Amino acid sequence: MNLESFRDYCFKKKDVTEEFPFGEDTLVFKVAGKIFAITDVETFESINLKCDPEKAIELREQYDAVQPGYHMNKKHWNTVVVDGSVSDKLLREWIDHSYELVANKNNLSVKRHKGRK
Repeated sequence: MNLESFRDYCFKKKDVTEEFPFGEDTLVFKVAGKIFAITDVETFESINLKCDPEKAIELREQYDAVQPGYHMNKKHWNTVVVDGSVSDKLLREWIDHSYELVANKNNLSVKRHKGRK
């Protein structure tokens, strides 16, 4: 996977926005205003992705390219090194998982908020 295919894949998802809140090199993808993916546009050496905590540990144990999230909450985020050791198919699955975690959490928050009086 390269930067262009990563961007294209993220943009195929509903309600995704692209921002640079941490500087001109750090590309952030959000759904409903919440981050689900981060990468460096200059190097594209890694991608930070949100992950279920138990799954995060399993992936770190199974793949050398999966590490605790760099500059992120290590319980909920993984940094995936983009070095060719992880297939594009798996990267897409992990991007999907991150997106779904964030989108579903936001959806629940909206529903809870609407239920309050």
